Amino acid sequence: MSKLIVVAGATGNLGTRIVKALLERKSEVRVIVRSSSLNADLVSLLRKNGVEIAEVQAWNVEELTRACSGAHCVVSALSGLREVIIDAQKILLDGAIAAGVKRFIPSDYALDFTKFSHGENRNLDWRREFHQYLDKAPIESTSILNGAFADMLTGQMPLVLFKQKKVLYWGKADHAMTFTTMDNTAAYTANVALDSKTPRYLRIAGDSKSPNEMRSVISEVSGEQYKTFRAGGPGLLGLLIKVARFFSPGKTELYPAWQGMQYMHNMIDDRAKQDSTDNSRYNDIKWTSAEDVLRAHLAGEKW
Repeated sequence: MSKLIVVAGATGNLGTRIVKALLERKSEVRVIVRSSSLNADLVSLLRKNGVEIAEVQAWNVEELTRACSGAHCVVSALSGLREVIIDAQKILLDGAIAAGVKRFIPSDYALDFTKFSHGENRNLDWRREFHQYLDKAPIESTSILNGAFADMLTGQMPLVLFKQKKVLYWGKADHAMTFTTMDNTAAYTANVALDSKTPRYLRIAGDSKSPNEMRSVISEVSGEQYKTFRAGGPGLLGLLIKVARFFSPGKTELYPAWQGMQYMHNMIDDRAKQDSTDNSRYNDIKWTSAEDVLRAHLAGEKW
C-alpha cells in the first residue's frame, strides 16, 4: 500500500519538483492549493498525473486538518516572508497534528543555519524561529539542509561571471561551498517523506567547490581560460550589506539584493562547511555536479 504525502507550496519551483519526485516513487500525492492563488492550468496538469487537489479558502486549522487527513507525512515547500515561513507554517503544522499525521518536513532547504546566530540572515532567522515552535510539537520532523541551489550557478548567483570570464569570490579562494540542484533536493525530500523514521536534520551536497576549483571546472567545460577575482573579505561584504539594506530595505521583497549578499556572507563562513553528508542514505539519486550544471548551461540547455 502506497503512502499518502501531502505537499504545501506544490505550485512553486521546488514544490513542483517534489511532487514529480513523489509520483516517480509511486506515492499517493495530495497538494494543498489556496483558492486565491489557484493556477487552473497547473492544477489541471496535476490532476491528469493522478494528484489529488485539496483546495482551501481561509488557510485555517480546520481546513488544513481536512487537507492533511490520512497523510503519512506533510511536506512544506512554502516560500515567502515572515507571514508565510512562520505564521502560515504554524497553521499548517497544527493542521497536520490535528489530523494525526506522523511526520512533517519544514520548508528549510538551505545551508546549515543551525550553526549561525540570530541577526545574521533575515530569511534564515525566520526558519530558526519556526523551529522553536516545531521542536515543541508532538510530531516527528526532519529538516533538509542542502547548501545553495546549484541551479543558481547559471547566473542568478554572482559567482561565475560568464561574460567577464571570471569567478568572483569573497574571502578565501580555497574555501569550499556546498551546492545541490533543486531536482536532487526534491528527490531527496521525496525519499525522506516516504521514509518511516529519519533524524531531525539531514545534510546533503550535490557538490562542493571552492572558487579555485570552480575556475578550473568552468575553464575545462567552456574551453576558455577563466580567472578568479577577489572582491574583498567578509568585513567589506558585511559593510556593503548594511549599506544596501539601508538604502533599499526591501521589507516586502523575499530576495532584495542585500539578502542574496547575506546568503553569500554565510556561505563563505567556516561555519557553513559540511564535515559530512547524508547523501548515501538513499541509493536512487544520481548527484548532479557543478560541472554538470555549467556544461548544460553553456550548451543552451535549461536546468
